[in-house]
Amino acid sequence: MEADWTHALSRARDHAPFLKRGLERLGEITALLEAGDGEAALALAKAAGESIEDTGLALRREKRALGLVLAIGDLAGAFELDKVMRELSLFADRALHLAIAAAISRRVEGASPDGMIGLALGKHGAGELNYSSDIDPILLYNPETLPRRERDEPGEAAQRYAREIVRLLSEVTSEGYVFRVDLRLRPASEVSPLAIPLDAAITHYESSALAWERAAFIRARACAGDIAVGEAFLDHIRPFVWRRSLDFGAIDEVRRLTRRIREKQSGPREPAPGYNVKLGRGGIREMEFFAQTHQLIHGGRDPSLRNKRTRAALDALAATGRIGADDAAVLGASYEGLRRIEHRLQMVADQQTHTLPSGEALDNAARLDGFADGAAWLDHITKLTAPVASRYDALLAEDKISVPADTPHLASASKKAQLAPDLAERVSQWTDGRYSPLRSTAALSAFEAIRPKLQRSLAASPEPARAVARWESLLERMTSAINLFRLLEARPGLLQLVADCLTLAPPLADAIARRPDLLDTLIDRSALDLPGSRQDLAAAMRRGERGDTYEDRLDRIRIVTGETRFALGVQVIEAAQDPLDIAAALSRVAEAALETAQAAAEEEFASRHGRIAGSELVVLGLGRLGGGMLTYASDLDIVYLFTGSHEATSDGERPLGATLYFNRLAQRVSAALSVPTAEGALYEVDTRLRPQGAQGPLAVSLESFERYQLEDAWTWEHMALTRARALTGSEDARRAIDAVLAKVLSRPRDQVELRAALLKMRGEMAAHKPAKGPLDAKLLRGGLVDLEFLVHFLQLRDRKGLAPRIEEALKELPDLEGLAEAHDLMTRLLVGTRLLAPDLAIPGEAPQAILARLCEEADFASLLGRFSDAQRQVAQRWQALFGETLELD
Repeated sequence: MEADWTHALSRARDHAPFLKRGLERLGEITALLEAGDGEAALALAKAAGESIEDTGLALRREKRALGLVLAIGDLAGAFELDKVMRELSLFADRALHLAIAAAISRRVEGASPDGMIGLALGKHGAGELNYSSDIDPILLYNPETLPRRERDEPGEAAQRYAREIVRLLSEVTSEGYVFRVDLRLRPASEVSPLAIPLDAAITHYESSALAWERAAFIRARACAGDIAVGEAFLDHIRPFVWRRSLDFGAIDEVRRLTRRIREKQSGPREPAPGYNVKLGRGGIREMEFFAQTHQLIHGGRDPSLRNKRTRAALDALAATGRIGADDAAVLGASYEGLRRIEHRLQMVADQQTHTLPSGEALDNAARLDGFADGAAWLDHITKLTAPVASRYDALLAEDKISVPADTPHLASASKKAQLAPDLAERVSQWTDGRYSPLRSTAALSAFEAIRPKLQRSLAASPEPARAVARWESLLERMTSAINLFRLLEARPGLLQLVADCLTLAPPLADAIARRPDLLDTLIDRSALDLPGSRQDLAAAMRRGERGDTYEDRLDRIRIVTGETRFALGVQVIEAAQDPLDIAAALSRVAEAALETAQAAAEEEFASRHGRIAGSELVVLGLGRLGGGMLTYASDLDIVYLFTGSHEATSDGERPLGATLYFNRLAQRVSAALSVPTAEGALYEVDTRLRPQGAQGPLAVSLESFERYQLEDAWTWEHMALTRARALTGSEDARRAIDAVLAKVLSRPRDQVELRAALLKMRGEMAAHKPAKGPLDAKLLRGGLVDLEFLVHFLQLRDRKGLAPRIEEALKELPDLEGLAEAHDLMTRLLVGTRLLAPDLAIPGEAPQAILARLCEEADFASLLGRFSDAQRQVAQRWQALFGETLELD
């Protein structure tokens, strides 16, 4: 829309006395505005105090001119809302910085503002100041570096400076004021001095700060004074603001604060005279709290959500699936619309007001905004607030919901369900001091809040005694249980999911015992959705923070990988997704972790040894990783290759020859993937499929790899290559590796020798690695291994179907037509049993029912029948191709 300066000036003169006075007093700026040159007027406004030595007077002149230009540009549609808020916030930064400098230099001539820090919070910190806003800074000081006179104590000097800063900005003179300054957001404001020593502030935020202070610091930034020290302070207290494990007590406190704000509003619930566009139902504060509540819940694990700006935070929440894209768009539009309304109210008389007036004053404000009258304006405002109110109502009610009601396996614990007396007695003994997580008063209180629902959940579980035992095992291994109990209190439906994990899936129960915070991932409505692409997962693993170390980056990979794998495990036991899709997702997670770990290791390694021009490390995935179908328990079968000449040398401070360079780098990558850090282990890495096995170098050049495969490799090594896939490296490197693989696998072979080698290998495998139980879909004769041997035989014999994914290869091998269903069934069973029957024995009734559902069968008996049929189909093809009868188990 084209800017309309004439109409804006007319509305300002007719409906905003404050702007009218500014237009009359600032003739040169007014002329520029009348000519439609907003940017020139803005530049002139910023220079309004340049020649004035008195800091307070200079800032007041600039504030008056800047406010006029921004208001007219806003009304004309020439300045977007973001520009207006940003310019106001930047001016507040300048004003606070100049006030700090002036206060110090008046006491210590020529001193710089070192040692005094101004933190911006709230709308100022977010860069979203409104037209007539207060600022809510926190003033900190460093006693060691604060400039002061020789006889001044640091604390005394800091308080003197703080009082002068407030006076310079807030005092109303004949020239007006700069900003009203509110210092009540400082720690313990009712008893603390105006400026807080850095160490005291750190102690407060690390030990005794309240939940609302966490929310306040979402938008905090160092804006004035010794900014570098201020940013270092914010980095130091970052764990207080962005907690890895959820503190549901704190989150509930923020919600209770919002409820209290609603309850205290005496004005109308809907837009009408007296309605507060900031604090009213559906108003600006509710949008800010909507974003901040989600940020507090998820931002500890996802740094991409830590945006200070409200609209940007909503967009980030939508981008990561935490809220719907429609919700973000609607709330964002309402937020911007209501901020404009707020600005119009304040432009009239430069008052910090958010309340809609009545009568002629309402009509006047409406006409300033370009509406015909107050009634039309109220209708517009209602359309902005209604969608906000409904969405915030849903957020406040969200503690009654945990996961979608249609979760496939989510059982509802009947209120009448009762534990057997002996089990109820065992549960009652949990609080007698035997479990360390249940010894503190806070933990006991949190546990008592969920005890009735927990006992009903245990009673309703398929095997109550096993569920009680698993809970006891969990309590034995946990160091703290307060957050877990608060989580279960806040999300009652999660009790059943936790019971399912503890009762049905030993690997998930073990994971929870090691890391109870994994349960935090289940509060998302997206917890039972498949994760995004490999690129999305890798991006989440790369999201770091300022000052992250190499170890921090590795921890981040483990956090995202662990949480995603755990969520996928829950999807298995809840039968929420097709196991084939889960297997593909587990592979994407591993590939993203591998890609990110390699990049981190390369950067760390290059800092000392440099890089080798024209060469790069490439990871080849084999086995189930190469085939893109991992299970929850899969290792990573990989081979390290490097491109370029093995005679090259790196360019770092400590140069290495190519072979040594890439072997050491490969060791770093393996360690990055497998060595436990503070966040635990990641994957077991198996590199024994490399040339010459465990006796050979860890990384070999592509040239050496090709020569080995063409001249020295065994048949079984070529079988392994049929599932090889380059997982990292540039497109050029991947194409070069694909060419080598195609060359090796497309060689003509003696069919008799090939058959003999495959049969010998399978016989040795059957002898040394027999099936572990009746549900071993992998090793039972007629199972997945035999099916894969059939595929590999035909791939090498006919040089067809050379795709690393078995399901794709089957489509191109007519001799195995019809086995795709058998492959899919056994793969689904494999994925399911890794969690529900890890010993591969016949499990209890509940896991049986889930396995049947996962394999798309009506019941477990039907599943066993289909599994036997699939084995027989594989045995028949084995007989047809090899002339050998398989003895089925």
